[in-house]
Amino acid sequence: MTAIHHMSAKTLTAAFSSGALSPVEAVRACLARITAWDGKINAMYSLDAAGALDEAAAAERRWRAGTPKSALDGVPITVKDNIAVRGVPMPIGTAASDMTPSAADAPPVARMREAGCIIIGKTTMPDYGMLASGVSSLHGITRNPWNTERNPGGSSSGAAAGLAAGYAPLALGTDIGGSVRLPAAYNGVFALKPSLGRVPMYPPFLGRTVGPMTRTVTDAALMMKALTRPDARDFMALPYQDIDWPAALDMDLAGKRIGLVLDIGVGLKPQARVREAIEAAAVVFAGAGAEVEPVEPFVTAELFSALDAFFQARLLADFEVLPPERQARALPFVVTWCQRAERLRATDAARNLALIMLMREKCLAAIEGHDFLLMPTSPITAYDAEEPAPGNDPIRSFEHIVFTAPFNQSEQPAASICCGYDDDGLPIGLQIVGYRFDDLGVLQMARAYEKLRAPLHAWPEP
Repeated sequence: MTAIHHMSAKTLTAAFSSGALSPVEAVRACLARITAWDGKINAMYSLDAAGALDEAAAAERRWRAGTPKSALDGVPITVKDNIAVRGVPMPIGTAASDMTPSAADAPPVARMREAGCIIIGKTTMPDYGMLASGVSSLHGITRNPWNTERNPGGSSSGAAAGLAAGYAPLALGTDIGGSVRLPAAYNGVFALKPSLGRVPMYPPFLGRTVGPMTRTVTDAALMMKALTRPDARDFMALPYQDIDWPAALDMDLAGKRIGLVLDIGVGLKPQARVREAIEAAAVVFAGAGAEVEPVEPFVTAELFSALDAFFQARLLADFEVLPPERQARALPFVVTWCQRAERLRATDAARNLALIMLMREKCLAAIEGHDFLLMPTSPITAYDAEEPAPGNDPIRSFEHIVFTAPFNQSEQPAASICCGYDDDGLPIGLQIVGYRFDDLGVLQMARAYEKLRAPLHAWPEP
């Protein structure tokens, strides 16, 4: 029998409905798992055990009365540090923060509360979300539960590590360059980066999304049903579509045209075991009737350097206005990285933005003639836990995010799903990319693969 802390949200609410299990029991199981694990992996930034148990008791009463708020009522969830939760500081992973409590829930948190989810606490992230790593000047080092000497990825580092460790079946993360997909890959869980504007958020920004992180595709679809509901605070949001996401997950793969990307044109090349796992996943799709063909590289070093420089300047603009005593508390690696933008001129900023738009064009051209693209989420498996980036070089800190970051700029939906393990037992992520606004299609592809893939390894134990 599946332990309570590893049950899916769908399984939990079926048990709540039948009376076989209570939301209070589910929250207690998750809290026990945090107690057992967090001294080893450091995935939680704040924990509200008493509040979670009170909310669980209220959800238990609703289920007993036959009046649950939604199909997720009473399900535990974690929230990433940089998504506002009323009354909890939102330091964005850095000791340079002033630790002011958030005045209101961000739109995704508000939607999850309305659905009856139990917020058990907030998860860790690196400074300003500008690392795909678990290293933070405020939170310390978050570690991968599959091997605590390895990195959980980032910037939704604690969210993904907590899912693999059994902290909750649901997590909210953010993604501006791969920040839900990369940690999902390194921790063997599932994550969706929606199309820009699909999930309302505040404040919105170029390429930045909030995405569901889960252990199953169906649970992510359940979250999307709540997360996509409108919120006027997001002035970049897409028009609301009333989609029954979990009911629409079935897809016939026969005749689907899939492009296989094994070299995107820049950055680290896929490790041998990563390449083999992606090729094996392509064979699975082909065996189900899809047509798979290779796609030539389409991202250049010039385009990716422009993206790197644009985000250096973006962070530097925020960093420069901090008083010196707060600047001194930020992670030196991130400071060194963003201060490279001091040499840039206004014309460089304009040119870099133009190159980002060209990257967007290249991404959309690459999928033309196909229904979806398949590729590695990350070219490597989890690297050293104490490194802000592989090789610890702020000059080359983006080389492992080359398969994910372009699709933030093109606004395309993209998901990461576990497709195997390397020789050390570390998970490997398969990325599925769709056309803009085809979030449902990406979820359908992921669900089809989830049903066809080989059995996964047992979740790690503390």
